[in-house]
This record gives sequence, C-alpha cells and structure tokens, in this order.
Amino acid sequence: MRQINGQNSTSTIKQYSSTLLLLGSMLCSSHLYAATSAYNTQRDHAIEQSMIAEFALAAQDPATALHNYTVLAIKSNSTSLKQRALNIALEQNDLKAALDIATHWVVQEPSDVPALFYLAHIALQAHEYELAAESLDKILSHDPSADLERILAGIAPESADDQVILLEALKNSQAKDNPSILVIIAALKAQNGEFEQALDTINQALKKRPKATNFILMKANLLSALGNEQQTRNWYSKASRQHKSNLEIRLAEVKYLIKLNDSQLALDKLEKILKKWPKAEEALFIAGLTSIDLGQYERAERYLVELRHSLEYQNDAYYYLALNAERKQHYETAKAYYRLVDGSLYTVSRQSLINIYTEQQRLNEALRFLTQERVNYPQYASFLYQAQAEILKKMGNKPAAIQLLDEAMQHLSDDPELIYAQVLLLDPFVERDRLDQLLTLLLDLEPNHPAYLNAYAYTLALQNRHLDQARQYAEQALEMEPDQASILDTLGFVAYLQNDFATAAQALQRAYDLSGNPSIGVRYARAVYMQGDLSNFSAILKQLQQKHPNDAALEPLNSLLLPKTIH
Repeated sequence: MRQINGQNSTSTIKQYSSTLLLLGSMLCSSHLYAATSAYNTQRDHAIEQSMIAEFALAAQDPATALHNYTVLAIKSNSTSLKQRALNIALEQNDLKAALDIATHWVVQEPSDVPALFYLAHIALQAHEYELAAESLDKILSHDPSADLERILAGIAPESADDQVILLEALKNSQAKDNPSILVIIAALKAQNGEFEQALDTINQALKKRPKATNFILMKANLLSALGNEQQTRNWYSKASRQHKSNLEIRLAEVKYLIKLNDSQLALDKLEKILKKWPKAEEALFIAGLTSIDLGQYERAERYLVELRHSLEYQNDAYYYLALNAERKQHYETAKAYYRLVDGSLYTVSRQSLINIYTEQQRLNEALRFLTQERVNYPQYASFLYQAQAEILKKMGNKPAAIQLLDEAMQHLSDDPELIYAQVLLLDPFVERDRLDQLLTLLLDLEPNHPAYLNAYAYTLALQNRHLDQARQYAEQALEMEPDQASILDTLGFVAYLQNDFATAAQALQRAYDLSGNPSIGVRYARAVYMQGDLSNFSAILKQLQQKHPNDAALEPLNSLLLPKTIH
C-alpha cells in the first residue's frame, strides 16, 4: 500500500459518486447553483470562490482550485461542493486534503453513508487503518448489507507491515463477523500467504452469503493456491451445479479445467454453457481457442465466426480464424482473415501473413501487399518498412533494403527500431562512419537499451577498435539482460580481443550453454585453448563434434590439437 495507484483510486471514488450519490462530475454552473443555495448570506463570496477555482483549473493551477473548493466544502453543507472538492483532491493525489474534506463531511453529516464510504476508502489509501475500520463499522450500522469490498478496490497493502496493521484493525472491528469484512480479511490473509486461515475465513463468509459469486470464486482460488487440485475441481463442479444460471462461475470452472490441460472436458462444458447463453462472447472465444488446441478446426470456426462483429473480440476472432485456416492448410482463407486483423494483433497477424507468402515463394507479392499496407495503416509504417527490408534481404537484395530504410528514415528520422534495422544491414567495415553515426544516434535516443548497446559493442569488436568502450557497452547491456546469449557472446568476443581469456571463456561458456550455437562454441573452445588448458580444450572439442558432427565451423579447431608424438 506504500505505492498508490492514483488513477484507479480516483475512478473508484468517482464510481461511488455515480452509484451512491447519483452525481457525476459537476459543470461549473452546477457548482455555482449549489454554492448559491448553500450560502444565502454569503452568496457572492461563494460564487466568486467557485469561479476562481474553475478558472484556476482551466489555467492549469489545481493548487488554487483545490484550496478554494476545500474551504468551501468545509464551511458548506452542499454535497456537490464536497464531492467536487474530493474529486479535485484525488485527481491531484493529495490524500491529506481529501482526508480533511471527507472527515469534515462525516462530522457534519454523521449518518451519510456515501460520506462514510469516501472516508473509509481514503483512510485506507492514507494508511489510517483504525479510522478506516471505524468508518466501516459505521457504514454497517446504517446498512448491514453494504458492499464493502468495493472500498478496497484499487488499493492493496503491499508491505507486510501494512497488511498486519489493516488486518488487526479489521479483526478488532465491531462488524468483524460481517461477510463483507470477512472477505476482506480473507484476502489480506491470502496476500500474506496464510491460505489455510484465509480458507477458514471465506468459509465463514460463505455460511452467511452462500450465493455471493466473489466468495465462491475466492474459495476456489484458495483451494488452488493450496495445491488441492481435486478439491478445487470438486468445488467448481458443485458451485456450477448449484448456480446453473451464473455464467461467471461456470466460465471460471472451464478456465480452471483448461489450466489443468483437461481441454476436452472444458469444451464439453462450454457446449452446455453456449446452449444456455448462445451469444456469450467470452464463452464463444474460449470455445474457439480450445477447439483449435484440440485440432477440432471446423468446430473452432463455428464458434469464432460468431464473434466477427463483436466490439471486444472482433480482432481476436479474425486472428484465430486465420490461424485455424492455416492449421487446415487453407492458406488463401488464412491470408484473407489475417488482412482483417487490426489493433494489438496487427503486427503479429501481418508477420504470419508474410510467413505464408514466404512459404509460397511469393515474396514480390508480399512486397506489393506491404506497400499498400503503408497507405492503409500509416500508424504501422515503421513495422511495415522493416518487414519489407527483411524480405529484400531474403531475396539477396541488401542494397535495396538499405535504400528502403533510408527512405523510411526520411519520414521517421527518430524511430530507433528503423535505425537498428539499418544497423543490422550495414557492413561494419565498408560503412564504418555511417554505422558510428547511426549507433551514436541510437544510444542518444535510448541510452539503456540492451540490444542497442550490444550492437554497438559487437560492431566495435568486429572492427577491433575502441575495445574498452565496447566492453563497457557489453557489460552495461549484460546488467539489464544477464541471461542473454548474444550479449554474453559479445562480451566474450571483446574480452578475447583484449587477451582476457579467462573472462572470455567464462562468458562464452554461458552463452553456449544458453544458445547451443556452434559458432559460439567454437569461440569458447578458442578462449580455453588460449588459456593453455589443452585437456579441457580437447574435451570441449569432442563435445562440440558430438553435438554438431557436420558443422564446418569446427574444422579449424582440429588444427589446434598437438599432433601425437611418433616413437
């Protein structure tokens, strides 16, 4: 709870505003009207302060706005002014001001349940746990069925100390046996890894509210966390039978079965769900993906086609319809579906489409398609240029690929991915000055990007110059990506050139273990040889020959073995 998610908390408070007070964000005229009705004798002053506050907000001066509204809220009986002041305080993440406003609100109107909701929520944010528990007690005394879990929405104690303090405050609450309090206590115990105790607590809550969906699902999650697979399955099965009209519970059971790789049973249950809820989009989507995994492609298509016009699942449906068609080797259908995908799956869908063109040996057609895509989807221009350059490289036309990327950089001069793509194409010996310029620009744009640091280090190593700088870049990259084989390989290469064969051998051994790349293995063997450890070198060479028996890169290593003495 040390770190507060201001955006989530603000939205939660505003949710209380709409659902509990039936008030949203107030227009300036609304604030003026409220101020007028609240201060008959001080009308002009209230209007003036409200106007100053609203103008201050418009002028990007929230401090003045918050000060004015806080003063008005504390002195006024107007609910709308208090709400406006709270919203501004929360938007500015000023918990002290928000707590002051909510506290005064409750003092003025001690029976106002929405005000108590505000106070409890903000007190939790501000780590005022006793105040939060006291507010919860008061809420439940007015409304025993209040949905208190929502107060904790967007707020989760992160430190163990905070969890213990909040837990003790709730345990000492007069309403500690209220099911809403019990479920919060159970959640806190689970956060602390006390799953058995959390399970006991949620069972108490279920006795009082056996139909509560979140209680039912929390118990399932706790059983799963305890590793009780059969008990978890039994609980989901029982809950699904008892709550046949609860789609959320029945889908949760299906997801758990899929997690256990019991996909066929999950699909059978989805079939029953879809008979009851034929338009349930999440069920249709899960059924489509599960059918693909089971190789039931016709069935998958039947489900996914239903989602073509879904606002939420349309792009996912098109993508998996394409994947489904590809699995059936219906490549033209797959390409047609891939072309329809947009949003977060755009790049992966177009890459899949390019792969089909490549398999069909229709690379010129792929180039024409990608050119048109740059017109239709200019927001993806960088990706599309890079994809075209990669195709030109595959076609053996590296100069055309470099020229295309030059064209791209005229429009997207500070795009690091485009610069990096060009770096990978340039010859480190012929284009040394151009490479230096691009690599320097890359590190100016993103100085801590491990791939870019590695590229510069490797380029310098290939050119056998500025090796100290190269090593610094490689070590810096390795700090961020300690298990990246390509970076370890670069560090080993640089260390080898610096005659630091011990470091080279250590880095290259790790790189080879991670990648299994024979070229890295050769460099590793050479580093060991240069240390003078011929027996270890022979053992490494033998291992490489066994793993890569037909690799020509190993041949030069044989010449390093000393010939046997002839007696």
